[in-house]
Amino acid sequence: MTAVIVILLALLLIAGGLLVLAPLRATETADPDAPEREQLEAERERLFAELRALPDQAQGGERDRRPELEGRAARVLRSLDALPPAPAGRLPRGWLWGGLLLAAVLVAVGAFSFVPGWQLAGLNSSEASAVKTAVQLPGLAARAKASGSVPDELSWGNAAFDAGQYDQAAAAYASALKQNPRQPEALRRLGIILLTRNDGQANAASKPNDQAFLLIRTAAQLAPNEPESQLLLGFALSRYGENQAALTALERYRTLNPSGRDADDMITMLRAQLNKSDPGQAVYAANCASCHGTSGNGGIGPSLRRAGLTQDTMKAITLHGKGTMPAFPQLQGTQLSALVALVMGWQK
Repeated sequence: MTAVIVILLALLLIAGGLLVLAPLRATETADPDAPEREQLEAERERLFAELRALPDQAQGGERDRRPELEGRAARVLRSLDALPPAPAGRLPRGWLWGGLLLAAVLVAVGAFSFVPGWQLAGLNSSEASAVKTAVQLPGLAARAKASGSVPDELSWGNAAFDAGQYDQAAAAYASALKQNPRQPEALRRLGIILLTRNDGQANAASKPNDQAFLLIRTAAQLAPNEPESQLLLGFALSRYGENQAALTALERYRTLNPSGRDADDMITMLRAQLNKSDPGQAVYAANCASCHGTSGNGGIGPSLRRAGLTQDTMKAITLHGKGTMPAFPQLQGTQLSALVALVMGWQK
């Protein structure tokens, strides 16, 4: 691609140079000696032609004309040399039109090839992608409205969503859901648009049962193994103060999409809030999370959510250890009770 750009720029520079220099050569100076010059040049060519046509030797009885022709040719050449040089003519008209055509072609090619790339060169990858997507929106919208098919509606909605045109995205997803009310992507994305549009109306005391949350929750139920389902469910739950459920959903998202970083900040914030508000979470984070995972799903040690422990067994293992698990005799009283209550809640 770089080589193509260099070649196009070089050709454009050449064409531009021809067009810029053309006016400097446009004035044509009259040649006062032109008639005489043309006559002498014609005579020179005629004499040279006769000399070339002569035989090497004169045949019997014929006079040798070579010396005469050579003498006349020499006089013509001296006359031509005596004339002043002919003034330089302007650049041929064909070159000018050719340069103009070349410049026009290069500008047209550049407008649809490397110029758009240069316009995006100063943007990061996400910004460049958003710009490209926004440019495609009118065509996608027209195609979706013309066909009315769910795939076209989703293509339009996804492009608008990625470009931050949420009103268009909401309209496209709503149209898709009229035809297929169980389309997970349209459900969850329309839900998150509605939820964030009404930001500030939801609070920790609200029940997560409004339309926006129901759309997101339904999408997670229909497509529980799609990372975005868990990601948006976690965000929605956190807005209603359901921190533990939100953390579970976001950690599920991280499991489904290990390279995804969209939930990292939210997970960190939720863990901090849970550790402050829930003494069991604080005890677990300090003593158990390094082996059993931050949410008890397992790590070096087994999952506590599927362990099937009773309260008494949980207390005994915590205080005295078992197998490779060390004992934590320092956990007594309210700390031990809070930890056991947390794990028992996970196992329900």
